[in-house]
Amino acid sequence: MEGAWEIAFVLFQVWLSIVVGLIVLPAMFGVSLGFTDIYIKVLVKTLEWATLRIQRGQKEQPTLPSQSANGIIEKDDGSMEEEIGELRRSHPKNLAGGDFTMCDAFYFCKKGIENIVEDQVTQRFTSEELASWNLLTRTNNNFRYISVRLTIIWGLGVFIRYCILLPLRITLAVIGLSWLVIGTTLVGLLPSCNAKNWLSDLVHITCYRICARGLSATIRYHNKENRPKKGGICVANHTSPIDIVILANDGCYAMVGQVHGGLMGVIQRSIVRSCPHVWFERSEMKDRHAVAKRLKDHIADKTKLPILIFPEGTCINNTSVMMFKKGSFEIGGTIYPVAIKYDPQFGDAFWNSAKYNMVSYLLRMMTSWAIVCNVWYLPPMTRQDGEDAVQFANRVKSAIAHQGGLVDLSWDGGLKREKVKESFKEEQQKMYSSMIVGQQGRLMLSILI
Repeated sequence: MEGAWEIAFVLFQVWLSIVVGLIVLPAMFGVSLGFTDIYIKVLVKTLEWATLRIQRGQKEQPTLPSQSANGIIEKDDGSMEEEIGELRRSHPKNLAGGDFTMCDAFYFCKKGIENIVEDQVTQRFTSEELASWNLLTRTNNNFRYISVRLTIIWGLGVFIRYCILLPLRITLAVIGLSWLVIGTTLVGLLPSCNAKNWLSDLVHITCYRICARGLSATIRYHNKENRPKKGGICVANHTSPIDIVILANDGCYAMVGQVHGGLMGVIQRSIVRSCPHVWFERSEMKDRHAVAKRLKDHIADKTKLPILIFPEGTCINNTSVMMFKKGSFEIGGTIYPVAIKYDPQFGDAFWNSAKYNMVSYLLRMMTSWAIVCNVWYLPPMTRQDGEDAVQFANRVKSAIAHQGGLVDLSWDGGLKREKVKESFKEEQQKMYSSMIVGQQGRLMLSILI
């Protein structure tokens, strides 16, 4: 029995030495030995071969009707006036001052049924569809053909992901988080000075780099000259909790969020000792003025790290950018927009919080092939004269969506848990009424509402 323990201890030492020597130490110095690049290249070749095998098999078997490019059903992109005009074939030109006709009801029935089948909001909180299978069981819903060779490769992939990559990634995550807690706690004991700030930045970026290696992350940063500067606000689209790890690999940020308990609380209490992060109690989060004041005080000090905020307030599935909350754009200061786009071929980074808890999500991430993404730093933006906070937020959101190749949506991401606001319904009523009763009726309707 003692001999077995000795062998296990020796194997553990060898394992830890390999991890520290080949991964942790290079990560601490921001150096790559090229193992991840070779792994990604082999993975790309394997997935390309699997795609060809699937396509060859699909040619030999009857195919199912393909899904619409826009989703489950085809939707018209025309305006309300254009679509109702098509229904009123007998007199489409009388919309601006005409009467209500029964055929108008068909437009609203059609729109209602379309949104019951597939609305623009719900589909943003499900995993992104893949063009071809990436050899993960969780993404095999639309691929029915599995050959013998493909099944063997898939089985080998399961062994690699769960028996090699998962233990390696857990080891790296434990090392990274432990060093983050210990390092920031020790740095927090030092008096405030430039050396303390430098050590704090070094500890943070080192730990995040180790955690990124634990996900086999390959990150390409573009336009680094636009990286957020101290005293500013960095805003980005939100797909996953690991967005923080992705961004913090290339620079340090002050985090904003609610105080938590458990392991997350331990991490929060330790990192705030070395760096002025902005944590709020649950009661404070409901006080918008208190939140705004603390954020204003932070950005007023040009020696403090830029604040990192995700204005959507929830995770979106890597296909779209939804409404930005205006609070981040009311406090003033310079906004540094950042667009993040993940490559779903190697793993689904989206966190569906309604379906998976944090532990289940992290397990899925650690058993995926890799995390591959692009990060674009956009030029800094400030609020223009005559522009309110909502307009400024929409302008920043549009810039991020355009750069990341994402769909720009005006819907609030909170709709996945809440009902549609009455103001959205009233807007549709105003549009239809203006077509029926004309400009004069529109003015009367706005006065009544």
